[in-house]
Amino acid sequence: MTHVVFYEKPGCITNARQKQLLVRHGHLLLVRDLLRERWSAARLRPFLAGLPVADWFNPAAPRIRSGEIDPTALAPGPALELLLADPLLIRRPLLETPHGCCAGFVAGPVLAALGVLLPPDQDLQSCARPEATRASSEPTRDGSALDATTEMLARREACGR
Repeated sequence: MTHVVFYEKPGCITNARQKQLLVRHGHLLLVRDLLRERWSAARLRPFLAGLPVADWFNPAAPRIRSGEIDPTALAPGPALELLLADPLLIRRPLLETPHGCCAGFVAGPVLAALGVLLPPDQDLQSCARPEATRASSEPTRDGSALDATTEMLARREACGR
């Protein structure tokens, strides 16, 4: 059994699935709210080490999906400043273990050390809410179009945030 600090967005369906998998593997989780944590550059860097800058970002974040922020165009310094200013942009979960830290729930050394081997067809990283992958200009369920701000507020309300 390994103690894992699991930084999540409370209410996230995908984070819930990830936590369930870790518990099934016998790990003890200390769950923390990623959005309420007081992050500093020094504290966040170990989770991002070795990743391309674009992989630091949550692709389902409203500011990413809307095109306001293009993570592929950012240098590390400005990217880190954005993440610190708006933790909703941080790829999640963040995992802190005795085996190291990581951002995201994808195959790699930290998950491997925890005994979690994800089959190639199993995606436990992407947002499980279908509307989170819809572009802001696409119609909603009722056929109307929402602007990015309205859609973001609706999503926050639906997620209890």
